[in-house]
Amino acid sequence: MSNTTATAEQLGDLSAATLLRFATAGSVDDGKSTLVGRLLHDSKSVLTDQLEAVERVSASRGADAPDLALLTDGLRAEREQGITIDVAYRYFATARRRFILADTPGHVQYTRNMVTGASTADLAVVLVDARNGVIEQTRRHAAVAALLRVPHVVLAVNKMDLVAYDEQVFAEIAEQFTAYAGELGVPEITAIPISALAGDNVVEPSANMDWYGGPTVLEHLETVPVSHDLTSCHARLPVQYVIRPQTAEHPDYRGYAGQIAAGTFRVGESVTVLPSGRSSKITGIDLLGKAVDVAWTPQSITLLLEDDIDISRGDLIVPSGDTPPTSQDIEATVCHVADTPLNVGQRVLLKHTTRTVKAIVKEIPSRLTLDDLSQHPNPGRLVANDIGRVKVRTAEPLALDAYADSRRTGSFLLIDPADGTTLAAGMAGEAFATAAEEAAPASDDDGWDF
Repeated sequence: MSNTTATAEQLGDLSAATLLRFATAGSVDDGKSTLVGRLLHDSKSVLTDQLEAVERVSASRGADAPDLALLTDGLRAEREQGITIDVAYRYFATARRRFILADTPGHVQYTRNMVTGASTADLAVVLVDARNGVIEQTRRHAAVAALLRVPHVVLAVNKMDLVAYDEQVFAEIAEQFTAYAGELGVPEITAIPISALAGDNVVEPSANMDWYGGPTVLEHLETVPVSHDLTSCHARLPVQYVIRPQTAEHPDYRGYAGQIAAGTFRVGESVTVLPSGRSSKITGIDLLGKAVDVAWTPQSITLLLEDDIDISRGDLIVPSGDTPPTSQDIEATVCHVADTPLNVGQRVLLKHTTRTVKAIVKEIPSRLTLDDLSQHPNPGRLVANDIGRVKVRTAEPLALDAYADSRRTGSFLLIDPADGTTLAAGMAGEAFATAAEEAAPASDDDGWDF
């Protein structure tokens, strides 16, 4: 095997290859780490010394073959316990596509880690043990994928070798999962029967399942349509920094720098600055030290405007004819990621793009019950790994898109102002579940009362 991650023939012209970001999720012992290891091994994306190390450890444990799960479980605690704890990012490529893989934990107490890994994913691979079928954690993974608007979901029914490669077992699991995920609004689901341990339908087609005529996991990953063209989306530029050199060469230069979150900006275009609502016209765009007439996501640029407007970090520059609503009252779905609970009346910081403002959690109308997708009304608090609806009042107006329209400008974080700990990841607007019955208003809290 080559001592590089991929041969020149494999890589081909990667400058022309598309990039797929995908995340894996599965319950403990579903074989997720083995699947990832098999995918890396059989696509020849493993360094020789990495494989030799895995072979040594496997032999010391009395295994007859390399334990491919060791290729991904990098933490000592992960190797000792045989579970995945942290999100691990793997980079590999084939001749057809480049990949960034977020290997996320399967245990219920690490669901919040899946939120991190899947937040930027174009596709999620959800593993199911063929012997166990769809369980609560499977439903949780499907719910998180739906909440995060992951456009493609692969159901990998693993350990088919342990059910004698029975087509009926696969069909029943696929039907049950598809019905559940369909209720959540997952747009596309592809079910693939596999054995990660034996390599069936991971990279190479299985001779043991001639009844299956679909793609292997790798083939699907290589061919699934992925669009990274955000140029047609709502144009948004969160301001990161105001550039004022005040030098002899640039005495009057005032530029507004940031990374375009979505859409396209052009010289001569009328724009509005939020939340102030002041408008102006783009007179110049600087990109990598050069003036350009047009710029698009995800380029980092500096905008020059016709008028001197009070603009600072955290403001949002948008086309004048396409402005999102601004409000101090935000209703959203959140996944609680902190060990400490989130309570009604709690004072928090809300971070949206480059803007951070003070806020109060006014209501927690509901918490999602994953068994039947029902809403538990007025739980009063959310604890680690809970998914629920919240109503937040901010000290200053914010311009949020609906998360369904923009994953970049429709998301936010709730932060503990005392120590900077991230409490929850939020998605503005409606989720897959409808809001619960109106809860009674929370009592005003002393201090940050907006």
